[in-house]
Amino acid sequence: MSQKAQIIKKRFLLHYQHPKTELKYNNLYELLVCVMLSAQCTDKRVNLITPALFATYPTIAILAQADLEEVKSHIQSCSFFNNKAQNLIAMAQKVIQDFDGKIPHTQEELKTLPGVGQKTANVVLIEYFEQNFMAVDTHVFRVSHRLGLSKSKTAAKTEEDLVKLFRDNLSPLHQAFVLFGRYICKALKPDCQHCFVQDLCVTKQNFKP
Repeated sequence: MSQKAQIIKKRFLLHYQHPKTELKYNNLYELLVCVMLSAQCTDKRVNLITPALFATYPTIAILAQADLEEVKSHIQSCSFFNNKAQNLIAMAQKVIQDFDGKIPHTQEELKTLPGVGQKTANVVLIEYFEQNFMAVDTHVFRVSHRLGLSKSKTAAKTEEDLVKLFRDNLSPLHQAFVLFGRYICKALKPDCQHCFVQDLCVTKQNFKP
């Protein structure tokens, strides 16, 4: 690991101790649904949608039987709600058919579910199982590029760069980068005054994956 990456890693782990997602959930099923909904949508918005959604569909078996238009009506304030509604039902059906109603616990199996790509699978594994994965959303992408940890053009390549650099403690580092990007290293008006890695910043450019 480069000396700079080591310093960044140490400061982030010190500043954010036991960081967790801001998505509100009670079990693995609810977490997976929340993460699927959060793609290109804020956690705040997801948290407004999910109480009524989970009251209507409290289990994966009930979601698997859901009416598409009814699911859409619950999540219509979320971006790409048409696609997400279809994926939620298809995901639930596949869990019932292929996994005996139990949400799988591995990256490869999670990625077989409709609407679940690598980022979604990794976020679930990071948050619920604290597994050693890195997931790159818009915040992680921006922060890692501003700090010069990656120059890759895609989220997938940036994830590879960060995994190679940091190797372990990836779960808390992912959560820390998200919180840092959301509240300090913001896209348009970064709060440099309260930044604990300002001396290591390369640019204020607003990077997007």
